[in-house]
Amino acid sequence: MNWKMKTLLVSAALAGGVYVGLPPALRAAGLHPHYEIPKFELSGRRALVITTSHDTLGDTGDATGVFGSEMTVPYYAFLDAGLQVDIASIKGGAIPVQPWSMSWPLATSDDRRFLKDQAAMNKLAQSIPIASVKAADYDVIFLAGGWGAAYDFAQTERLGQLISQANANGAILGSVCHGALGLVNARNPDGSPLLQGRRVTGVTDLQIEQLGIKITPLHPETELRAAKAKFEAGTARRDFFATHTVVDGNLVTGQNQNSGYETSHRILELLAARKK
Repeated sequence: MNWKMKTLLVSAALAGGVYVGLPPALRAAGLHPHYEIPKFELSGRRALVITTSHDTLGDTGDATGVFGSEMTVPYYAFLDAGLQVDIASIKGGAIPVQPWSMSWPLATSDDRRFLKDQAAMNKLAQSIPIASVKAADYDVIFLAGGWGAAYDFAQTERLGQLISQANANGAILGSVCHGALGLVNARNPDGSPLLQGRRVTGVTDLQIEQLGIKITPLHPETELRAAKAKFEAGTARRDFFATHTVVDGNLVTGQNQNSGYETSHRILELLAARKK
C-alpha cells in the first residue's frame, strides 16, 4: 500500500477522533457502507469470479493484486444465494491479493469469513486459468477489481473473448472498480463493441489521482469512455468513499470497493427474474 493510501486511512482515523476506532471511522466516512442483500434461492445456477494475476505495481516493486472485498463480497453473495461459485484468474494458480485489503483496517466481514473458509482459500490458491474456462458453464461472470487488473485485464485477448462469448450466451456480466477493464475489448455477436452506448461505471480518474496510483497503465474511466460507454459515477469529498452501481441490461457495474454489495445484489435480482 503506497503512502497516499496510508495517509488517507490515518486522516480518516483522526477525523473519527481516535486511532483505535479506525474501522468505525472509515465506515462513518463512507468505506464499505452497510448494505443488506435480501435472501435469494437460486440453486442450480453457476457464477464465476475472475481476478487479476498481476502482483507488482509498476516498477516500484510494491505488491498488488486483487482488492480483497472486490472478490469476497460477490463470492459470498452468490454462494449464499445457492449458486455454485468458482474463482478464476488470468493465469490461474495462486491469486495475488492487494496488501492490507483483507486485514485491519480495511477488511470486511466477508474478507474475514473467506480467510477462515478452507474451500474458499483453496480456490484462491488454485484458481482456474481463464484459458480453461467455458463461458457456457456460467450464468454470471463477475470481474473483480484491484490495481493488478490495470495490467492484465484489457491486455488479455482471451478475457475479451470469454466475456464476448458469455454475453452472446445471455450471461449476466458484472464488475467492480478496475474490473471494468475486462469489458473494454468484448464484442456483441454482430461485432460491435459491447460497451458502445451502454451505461457503466468503474473507478474514476479522480479516485486514481487521489490515491496516487496514476502509475498503472490503464484507468477504467478513461478506457470506458474511449470504448464509447456512457460513464457514470458517484462523488464524495474523497472519491475513495464514493459509491455507485449501474444496471444496463445484462451489464451490472460498480464504481469501487464500496459498491460490491449493491452490485452483487442487482446481479442476483436479474438472475432471480430469469428463474424458471
